[in-house]
Amino acid sequence: MFDSTCKFIAANFAMDMATWLLGKPINLTELKPSELSLEPIRADSLIFLQSEDLVLHIEFQTDPKEDIPFRMLDYRLRVHRRYPNKQMQQVVIYLRRSNSELAQQTVFELSQTRHEFNVIRLWEVDYSELLTAPGVWPFAVLGKGGDNESVLRNVANRIDNISDQTEQRNLAASTAILAGLLLEKTLIQRILREDIVKESVIYQEITASAKLEGRLEGRLEGRLEGRLEGKQEEAANLVLRQLNRRLEQISESISEQIRQLPVEQIEDLGEALLDFENEGDLLNWLAK
Repeated sequence: MFDSTCKFIAANFAMDMATWLLGKPINLTELKPSELSLEPIRADSLIFLQSEDLVLHIEFQTDPKEDIPFRMLDYRLRVHRRYPNKQMQQVVIYLRRSNSELAQQTVFELSQTRHEFNVIRLWEVDYSELLTAPGVWPFAVLGKGGDNESVLRNVANRIDNISDQTEQRNLAASTAILAGLLLEKTLIQRILREDIVKESVIYQEITASAKLEGRLEGRLEGRLEGRLEGKQEEAANLVLRQLNRRLEQISESISEQIRQLPVEQIEDLGEALLDFENEGDLLNWLAK
C-alpha cells in the first residue's frame, strides 16, 4: 500500500520528483517496465521516468530487503539494453525508520562486478527539504527535524490552499496514507479532511484493491472477510486471481493444486499471499 502510493505520487508529480532528486525540473514521462524486460518484473514499488537522454529509476521500499542491490543492477542492465545511450539515475527511497544494515547498502558486488546506486532514508532528510514542492509534501511527515503532528498540519494547510481539486485530493490522500506509518489514524483524520481524501484517485484505487485483497479495515490492512465464503470453486478462483495479480502468472499445475485445497486452507492462503514476493514463497507455503 505505501509503496504503491509513492509510485502514484512519482507518476503524477514527476517534475517535482525530478527537482528533488536530480536538482532540476526536468520534464519526465513514465516508462513502462514491460518495455524493459524479457520476463515480467514486479512493478508495484518501482517507477521509471524518462526524458530524451535520461532515465530516472525510483524504488520505494517501506522496509529494507536483501535483494534490493541485485535488483538495482538488474534494472540498470535492462535499461541499458533498451536505451544504451541514455544516462540513468537510480534511487532507493526507504520510508520507515530502520536500523538494518540493509538500509545502508548502496553497492552490489560480485567478482569483477560492482554497481552503485543512491539511497535516501527519509528519516534522515530534513522535513523542510520535503516542503519545497507539492509532489514531495506527502513525504514530509516522514522526515526529521520536526514534530510529526505539526509537520502534518503544515502540509494539510498547504494542501487546503491548492485550487486544483484533483491535485488537492490526491495530495491529501497520499499524505494521509504515508502519515499512517507514524501517526494514529484518528489523528490523521482530524487533520486531513476525510471527504477530500475519499474523493481522490489514489484512495479509490487503493480501496478497490483493498476490497479485493481484504485490506480495507484499519489502515487498509485487514483480513479477507466474506470474500472466500461460499463454494470451494468460488474461493479458489478469487485466491488465484489475487495470486496471478501479485506473482504475475502462476503455473497451471500449482493452480490445480490450490483448487483441490479445502475452503479453510484457501482462506489461510488468501491471508498469507499478501506477504508473498515470488512463486517460491507460494511453493513453500503449499509444502507446509
